[in-house]
Amino acid sequence: MRGHRNLDHYDHLYQNYRWHVPADFNIAHWCCTRWANEPDRIAIYMDDEKDGDQIITYAELQLSANQLSQAMTKLGVTRGDRVAIVMPQRPEVAIAHIACHQIGAIAMPMSVLFGPDALEYRLQDSAASLVITDQAGLPNISGIRAHCPALEFVIAVDGKGVNTLDWHDLLKNEPTTFNAVSTQASDPALLIYTSGTTGSPKGALMPQSALLGNLTGFVASQNWFPHDDDVFWSPADWAWTGGLMDALLPALYFGKPIVASRARFSAEHAFTLMEKYHVTNSFLFPTALKIMMKAVPSPRKHYQLKLRAIMSAGEAVGDTVFNWTQSALGVTVNEMFGQTEANYIVGNSAEKWPARPGSMGRPYPGHRVAVINDEGQPVNAGEIGEVALHRNDIHGHPDPVIFLGYWNNAQATTDKYSGDWLRTGDLAQIDADGYLWYRGRADDMFKSAGYRIGPSEIENCLVKHAAVANAAVVPKPDAERGNLIKAFVVLTEGTLRNSTNDSALIVELQQHVRGLLAPYEYPKEIEFIDSLPMTTTGKVQRRVLRLLEEERASQT
Repeated sequence: MRGHRNLDHYDHLYQNYRWHVPADFNIAHWCCTRWANEPDRIAIYMDDEKDGDQIITYAELQLSANQLSQAMTKLGVTRGDRVAIVMPQRPEVAIAHIACHQIGAIAMPMSVLFGPDALEYRLQDSAASLVITDQAGLPNISGIRAHCPALEFVIAVDGKGVNTLDWHDLLKNEPTTFNAVSTQASDPALLIYTSGTTGSPKGALMPQSALLGNLTGFVASQNWFPHDDDVFWSPADWAWTGGLMDALLPALYFGKPIVASRARFSAEHAFTLMEKYHVTNSFLFPTALKIMMKAVPSPRKHYQLKLRAIMSAGEAVGDTVFNWTQSALGVTVNEMFGQTEANYIVGNSAEKWPARPGSMGRPYPGHRVAVINDEGQPVNAGEIGEVALHRNDIHGHPDPVIFLGYWNNAQATTDKYSGDWLRTGDLAQIDADGYLWYRGRADDMFKSAGYRIGPSEIENCLVKHAAVANAAVVPKPDAERGNLIKAFVVLTEGTLRNSTNDSALIVELQQHVRGLLAPYEYPKEIEFIDSLPMTTTGKVQRRVLRLLEEERASQT
């Protein structure tokens, strides 16, 4: 098992870290241009069963980005314009990002999983003038284009549409050089819309420096990335902060290869991909790790793996998954916490300080983090509060990871802060050693019979049972207790289902939780479900299930 459990270098690393943010900084230069003079340096392995695998070098990435920058400039795209990128993992995503930053335009990644309403809202709100998409996104874009008055051009990578520009035709005659604009570290670079789980999606405007702000956490969580032979892969959509800022851009920043795949996620495909490309480093959601754990309990018996680091984020990992990665993969999973507005701020680094099962880790170097109360004051160790990030690090220097503000929403930006503390909306406890323990979203907490209930601990306990693949816990309205604890459970494949077995299994699961947690924490009601509602970033949408229970209660 990798990792040095008895070594703890945390205090030295944290206390002595200083930000050195240059006044001039541009993501395109640092993630591509500076590597492009090495003709054999590989940027992307494109794994594609349909169209054939590809290998794209940094030199090729730069050449195509230069041609796209030339083409976009001729279309009138200029500094500050919003350019929507609607594509799955593929090289053209990286090319589009580099091209945008060379112009000084604001790249706006959006998932191909978005329906027409979601796309239309974001395009209207941002007033994006250009969309770059492929056959996966083109139908929806074409259907809403008439409702997006600012949208002048659509570039289609591999699909023909009415009034669209063909990517290949557009680029083939353009010069292969481009004079990139100079940008400040504080200039806007990205517009990433939040998931909108608690209201309308908000566009988080990110500075060029946000990438630098990510790097201390990225390096630490990936066990001091990069090593000479490092190859990165993550199934995380490059349209989201998790895929873009935790995978694609950091890998390119360090000049290392990243694997791209458009295949649907499965445990078998994940392991096959990691074996094929000798993947050493990965970011895997807890949900993905649970699927892999249940489907292939002993992966090293079947696959030749070179994994040396796994980061996980989005939900609490839990000690079940934590222990499995150690025993089955030989890797201590480094849990990480962050959000679009302030990413990669808390986490673990098993080779530099001990990772504690179930803990989301300690503040990464460069980030001043606290657990605060409603008044914006840090709480005592052991008390539940909201995770918050200070505008300045412990040395009084501005934290470069923090977003610039919400697009066209000054009030929401103001509401995000308590003084100089940026509030994340996530609850945690901090222990005497500075480790944070996730207790769920502030709006996921509820009371049952006077007890304050956090879903994640109960969900983690349920997943420890061999029959449970995944679980979500929500309040069920109850006249006597205020709320009952209700668990929606996805069973593992092959679990026998009938009314008799279901009843017995419900009792078994309830006793399982009662035996491991406090008596008041066991789910009074369990409902088996084929799949849980998930965001495209891999988070369980407890809000959907909570509203379902509220609707059911109103009808009784």
